[in-house]
Amino acid sequence: MAQFKTKSLRNDPAGIVQTVELWRAGGLVAFPTETVYGLGADACNDAAVAAIFHAKSRPAFNPLIIHVADLETAQRYAVFDDTAQVLAQTFWPGPLSLVLPVLPDGGLSKLVSAGLETVAVRVPDHPLAQKLLREFGGAIAAPSANISGAISPTTAAHVRAGLDRRINAVIDGGACRVGLESTIVMPKDGQTHLLRFGGLPENHLSDALGRKLSTASETPQPLSPGRMKSHYAPNAAVLMNQTSRPDQGLWLGFGADCDGADMNLSPDGNLITAAANLFAFLHQLDALATAQNISTIAVAPIPNTGLGRAINDRLNRAAAARDPQLFRMRNK
Repeated sequence: MAQFKTKSLRNDPAGIVQTVELWRAGGLVAFPTETVYGLGADACNDAAVAAIFHAKSRPAFNPLIIHVADLETAQRYAVFDDTAQVLAQTFWPGPLSLVLPVLPDGGLSKLVSAGLETVAVRVPDHPLAQKLLREFGGAIAAPSANISGAISPTTAAHVRAGLDRRINAVIDGGACRVGLESTIVMPKDGQTHLLRFGGLPENHLSDALGRKLSTASETPQPLSPGRMKSHYAPNAAVLMNQTSRPDQGLWLGFGADCDGADMNLSPDGNLITAAANLFAFLHQLDALATAQNISTIAVAPIPNTGLGRAINDRLNRAAAARDPQLFRMRNK
């Protein structure tokens, strides 16, 4: 693994200039969005995109999301049908990614799409991300800024804990507001397929379209990021739907009936608060588990409605059986 002296850049004009200069030179810079921190590189530079996969130890068959400043820029890289236009105009900027046919002459690196004929694209709703993307003027490929399969980062410190000396820089924009990755949908053949639950609740999309979304089945090659069976995982094992502290384990609570929990995603049962806290609390509990030689993190039941569906999606993947090879790669 090539090693860099990872710079810490500030959220100021100088930091923005340095970030964009590094991107234009083919470098890797982690930056905040409203969802999680992304590991950004020029999406039209083959070597830069390849460096993302290398830094994250990410499987090459797992496609990336490109981030752009606005719909007009997105239309330089992907084909928008009527449904995509409605969703983009309604929810961008925001935590929604659209999987669309890639424009062959758009200039994107083929590594971004992992051999597929589609590309996932979104417009983030974060002031710093917007400034960076407008200054850059094109597409930035940006998966979550962590080792593949590990807990997603919602602060610059989380990024450094996983990727220090693997990337060129981190620009600090504070804690991420939403705290869960974007919702991903794919309009195709007259339907809108939900590929990943995320920071935009499914019912908001259904209301905007006037119809229900279809849930896409798992495929041998992921159609979008976030569809690996094991993902978002701490080093400790995760147990779902636990109503009390396990023996020799830590307990992550939710709601009022979790006396004795080590941490509580939201004591008053607010799913927005829980989503914003999820990855940060998992990072803290995993560090505590390591320090105390504890092997298990138990999680209280989360209602499977609204943002709760996205939270449960992340927790189910964190609790899934882990690919031993990928788990060894992330811990090198």
